[in-house]
Amino acid sequence: MTQVPAVTYETLPWVSRIPLDLISRRQAMRTPKTYEAAIPAAIATARLELDSDLAAIAEDASHALTRADSDGASIAPPLLSVLLRTESAASSQIEHLTVGARQLAIAEIGQAASANAELVASNVAAMKAAIELADRLDDQAILSMHEVLMRRQPRAHPGSWRDAQVWIGSSDLSPAGASFVPPAPDRVPAAMGDLIGFLGRTDVPVLVHVAVVHAQFETIHPFVDGNGRTGRALMHAMLRAAGVTRRVTAPVSAGLLSRLDEYVAALTAYRAGDLGPIVRTVAAAAHRAVLLQLWLTDQLTRLAATWQDAARPRRGSALAGLLSFAIGQPALTVDILGSGLGVSPAAARHALDQAVDAGILTFAADKRRNRVWLAKDVLDVMDEFAARAGQRI
Repeated sequence: MTQVPAVTYETLPWVSRIPLDLISRRQAMRTPKTYEAAIPAAIATARLELDSDLAAIAEDASHALTRADSDGASIAPPLLSVLLRTESAASSQIEHLTVGARQLAIAEIGQAASANAELVASNVAAMKAAIELADRLDDQAILSMHEVLMRRQPRAHPGSWRDAQVWIGSSDLSPAGASFVPPAPDRVPAAMGDLIGFLGRTDVPVLVHVAVVHAQFETIHPFVDGNGRTGRALMHAMLRAAGVTRRVTAPVSAGLLSRLDEYVAALTAYRAGDLGPIVRTVAAAAHRAVLLQLWLTDQLTRLAATWQDAARPRRGSALAGLLSFAIGQPALTVDILGSGLGVSPAAARHALDQAVDAGILTFAADKRRNRVWLAKDVLDVMDEFAARAGQRI
């Protein structure tokens, strides 16, 4: 068995956060007065026992991501935007935050949308922030990712380590009997400091490094909410920092989504000291991400060619610019298109009308004020991607 230092536990007193007058006497009497909380092992300088087969699996997956990123050098920026958006949506879906591509696109431009759509839109912003922060991965970078992710949810204390006990599973009354109880809040700063120390190491194979950091981060659970999404954004920042990816946000979360039970089991195994499952799970997710990336870029490239044939725009015209721009920005307003293409509102509106006539765009609503145009074909591809991401192969 490939080893990593195992989690230990401590018994702590439990004082309910729910006022006694809000629960029944029976509930109060049955709520345990103590619970077991994890003490994450220190890993900053730990020696990882890694067998040759696991090292080879990790290296092969890293090379697959690098090759896919290199192949993506010819991918236009709009397609890169879609890849980032679909990865963010898949990461949110792991946390049971699901939303259709239409609602997400509308939420991203600040229009009325569902609560889930706004949360996923925030995850897109957090993923962008993580990649931008890849050159300085420290505690402040992680706090910044979380702040961007949770800024619309003040109860989650955006950009701050948690000051309360959290747990996974069980009831809302007590962490007793939960499937996992992360460390007590007063242990979080030191545990994260140790994780940052491990994050700076260069003697660990990249994908193993990413897998261990992710598993340790999820074990610490440093935030009140948003831990999974922040942890997966950190994975992408690490891949970018290591040079495994340079342009493309490979849909690794989509790969994890297709093996969700294995992903959860691998995190549990890591806490018991077995490194193998989480490395194998992340490696499998990387290979799956490559396949999903190829499928998505192929679909959108074909769609772009179909649009060109349907609209036959004049070279250099606003319509020609729209056909490219709308791939990565499938919800448009006059202002967004005008700003994106650097054209006047009149030119932008004319291009939008031409795209409607060509069957490329449709109206999101009949309102004349704040009218939104949608590239339904792009949204359909994104919805099909989400369906594929959830399928086990």
